[in-house]
Amino acid sequence: MLTNFKVGILGGDARQIQVIKKLCESDATVYLVGFDELEEQIPGSIKTNMENIDAEELDAVLLPVRGTDHEGYLDSHFSDYSPQLTEEWAENLKPSTLVFTGITNNYLTTLCDKHNLNLIPLFNRDDIAIYNSIPTVEGTVMMAIQYTDFTIHDSDVVVLGFGRTGITLARTFKALGARVKVGARKPSDLARIYEMGFEPFETKTVNEHVSDCNILLNTIPAPVVNVKVIQNMPQDGIIIDLASKPGGTDFRYAKKRGVKAILAPSIPNMVAPKTAGDILASVIVQILNEQGERGSY
Repeated sequence: MLTNFKVGILGGDARQIQVIKKLCESDATVYLVGFDELEEQIPGSIKTNMENIDAEELDAVLLPVRGTDHEGYLDSHFSDYSPQLTEEWAENLKPSTLVFTGITNNYLTTLCDKHNLNLIPLFNRDDIAIYNSIPTVEGTVMMAIQYTDFTIHDSDVVVLGFGRTGITLARTFKALGARVKVGARKPSDLARIYEMGFEPFETKTVNEHVSDCNILLNTIPAPVVNVKVIQNMPQDGIIIDLASKPGGTDFRYAKKRGVKAILAPSIPNMVAPKTAGDILASVIVQILNEQGERGSY
């Protein structure tokens, strides 16, 4: 139980609702900033604003999955107000306060380092990323069906990246009857790709492997789907880019050439926010309970 724990949730999307419920069920006191348009009343939660939270009393702060922008502003899907995690507010937090985010950037990392805050980028954890790959891939399949006029079965699919999401993508599209090629950099990944029955290739040679590609799925947050790659794709092919913004695709050139290209970095929130929120909630509550057992609070 999280009795006597005080948690500030600053902005976020539908995934945060499940986290709020789980924290309140565990008897934590939860302060909500940027949720003034949330109609649902969650017992144990308190709607407020940054100025009215006593930051010194917080044991943990939960930021949106995307973290902050480069000025500290936070996404808030339930308010017209965008909270800002400022230097002045952060310096009032207790040293070692847990700061949860999905991903981080230089602004957030620097801020937490400066004030000795314990930053936890949840999407860096293998368990979160693997669980999260399930709704991500289900949503990707949905989009592939929605935006094409052919079946996945008997189509040619290229997956770029063989990380936690890439593996689930390759396995799922193959199970649906597609011929799957997978691009990776590490020799060990290329060996595993071959062992799992996919056609491996080195990522740097991707332009040589897309001439018959119907569906290109990118998970690499780097400019890998460039002009050369798009030039070599069939014009009726589709690119679904799952990498974090701005993705790894030259969207300008794809549009110019008439190749459908979609940036979809937050599919779990779009297709299964309850499941995605439950994944985050279970890990966050586990970490807080572990902190409590160590006597950190």
